[in-house]
Amino acid sequence: METITIKRMHDERIKSGHLWVFSNELVDVPKTIPPGSIVRVKNSRGDDFGQAFFNANSLIAARILQWKDSAPISVDFFVERFQQALHRRKKLLGNEECFRLAFGESDLLPGLVVDIYGNYACVQTLSFGMDVLLNDIITALTIVFPQLKGIVEKNKSSLRDLEGLQPREGVVWGEVPDEILVKENDFIYSVQLIDGQKTGLFLDQKLNRRAVEQLSEGLRVLDCFTNQGGFAMHASRGGAKYTLGVDSSKKAIERCNENARVNNCSNIEFRVEEVFAFLDKQLETNQKWDMIILDPPSFTKSKKNVPEARRGYERINRVALCLVESGGYLVTASCSHHIFEDVFLEIITQSAEKEGRQLQLVHRGMQSPDHPILLSMPQTKYLKFYIFQVL
Repeated sequence: METITIKRMHDERIKSGHLWVFSNELVDVPKTIPPGSIVRVKNSRGDDFGQAFFNANSLIAARILQWKDSAPISVDFFVERFQQALHRRKKLLGNEECFRLAFGESDLLPGLVVDIYGNYACVQTLSFGMDVLLNDIITALTIVFPQLKGIVEKNKSSLRDLEGLQPREGVVWGEVPDEILVKENDFIYSVQLIDGQKTGLFLDQKLNRRAVEQLSEGLRVLDCFTNQGGFAMHASRGGAKYTLGVDSSKKAIERCNENARVNNCSNIEFRVEEVFAFLDKQLETNQKWDMIILDPPSFTKSKKNVPEARRGYERINRVALCLVESGGYLVTASCSHHIFEDVFLEIITQSAEKEGRQLQLVHRGMQSPDHPILLSMPQTKYLKFYIFQVL
């Protein structure tokens, strides 16, 4: 096994448990080692940091897999990691049939995402090393989940570009129908694993949807960027007087309507609308809502676009604040990692000040516990979720 060496005085972050070694932290970046190879990581004093995936063509040159352990990275390795991750999910989420089994670095599986949807699984290999070992990953999943009928890979993420990987999507094991029915929070969803967004459902909002349900009784609720209709249906079940879900995707709205029908949701409607334009029209006609939910897609994937993302979050929250009745609720979220929590709160605070509204924080949420945060890696903390009462 080849060895790579971290420069003197560049190993403190790794000692603290961070799993990434950047190319400019290495004494040498050997171009002869094939991308995705497993190497041993040492510092300039010869201290051993264990095994890692290596990719000389990536800014993240090495991703540590296991510390000071020489066991081979094989099917057995993935079986053990998946069993450990499954045990943690069962403790936290009970018998939910939809959950994220592997959340990359947080589960000490750098560059691997696995979502379980009952009898089916979705896999994303976002590092070269994980992509090389895809067959071992698939075999391990079928051992840990013998009930699986099919596995899909959803490998069109832009993160693969940074690793020099080509986009791919499709069934990699078994059979997967065009649509499957799955249950989350006792709601039945029609999900397209192959053609749907991301890996199917946005599982990271699982607990936050429950919080919306608890506050919705008797309210007129507007759910922006509704996607599968999750927040809207939870509001309906919570006793909302009327709920409207808005999304720019016609396919998403078709699925929302089907989900609402299957779950017998009443007083609920879905529309195909571009959300920013829809909110502007609501403002022009002086419409009012008792609760507005803002769960937009990420406004930035990189640091350089943070100023533009800040403007986007401010614009949408300011308009929403104008549309919420006094005593109503602003439910607002950001899944942009580069918009840190203090920055997002500052944006909301400044938006409220500019619109002359007082906000009372009544619920602070985050990503669901099947998307755990590894404290040594701030990159694993990304979802900010707040419910404010507007005074």
